[in-house]
Amino acid sequence: MIRSLFSGVSAVKNEQVRMDTIGNNIANVNTIGYKAGRTGFMDALSQSLRGSGVGRNPMQVGTGVGMAGIATNMNQGALQMTGRSMDLAINGNGFFEVAKGVTASGDTAPDISGGLDANGNGLYTRDGTFFADANGYVCNANGYYLLDTSGAAIQLADPTTTPIETVNIDQNGNISVNGADIAKQIALRTFPNPEGLEKKSSNLYAEANASGAPSDRASVTPGSTGVGTIESGYLEMANADLSEEFTNMITTQRGYQAGARIITVSDTLLEELINLKR
Repeated sequence: MIRSLFSGVSAVKNEQVRMDTIGNNIANVNTIGYKAGRTGFMDALSQSLRGSGVGRNPMQVGTGVGMAGIATNMNQGALQMTGRSMDLAINGNGFFEVAKGVTASGDTAPDISGGLDANGNGLYTRDGTFFADANGYVCNANGYYLLDTSGAAIQLADPTTTPIETVNIDQNGNISVNGADIAKQIALRTFPNPEGLEKKSSNLYAEANASGAPSDRASVTPGSTGVGTIESGYLEMANADLSEEFTNMITTQRGYQAGARIITVSDTLLEELINLKR
C-alpha cells in the first residue's frame, strides 16, 4: 500500500509536467518558428521480491513512473506567405544566427561582441521576422542583429546616403538592395543534434553540449547539402498540431485522474489496516 501511494504520487507529478508541456504547445500555436515539446515517461526502479532461478522468473514490483525527458520536435512547420521581402522562412534544416548588439553614442555600427559566446557564435532562431533599423542593419523585433557568413551584422545600406527602397533575398541568402548586389549572404547554421539545443526566450536557442557544435558559416551555406533554402516573403508557423495536442490533453487528464485514484484507494486500504486494531 505504501508503494502504491508513492506510485500514485509519481503519476500525478509527472502527468502535471506533461500537462504543462501541452499547455505551452497550445499557447504557442501561433508563435512564428515555435517547435513543440514532447514529454516522455519511463518506469521507475523496480523492487525485487524474489530473484530468478532455474525455471523461475524474478518477482518484481514497480515503484511508479519517472520523467524520461522533454524532447523538442524539430520537424518543419508550415510556411505562410506574407509577401514582405524581409520575412524569411527556412525551407529545410538550419537556423538563422543572431546576436545582441550595442550602438555607442555617435556610432552607427553595432558592437555585437557582447552577444557572442567564447567561440564567437551567437544565438539561433527559426523566426525570420526581420526589419531594417535606423542605421540600415537587419535585426528582429527584440534588437538582435542577423549575421552573415562572416559572422558580422548585415547592413543593407547607409540610409543617410542611400535610401533603402527595395530589398530582395534569394534562396541562397544573397541580398540585393535597390536592385544591386551588396555582397552579403545570410548565414544558416546546422547542428548534429538540433533537439539538444537549449531553449531561450524570444524564440531563441543556444548551443549546448547535447546539440554539438554548429556548422561552419562560410562552407555550409543556404541551399548546400543538408541545409535548407531561404524563402523570402514567407514565415514558418509553429509545428504544434492542435488536434494532436487536444488528444494528448485528454489522455493526460485521464492519467492524472487515475493517479489520483490510486492515492485515494491506497489511503482507504491503509485506513482499513489501521482500523484492524480497534
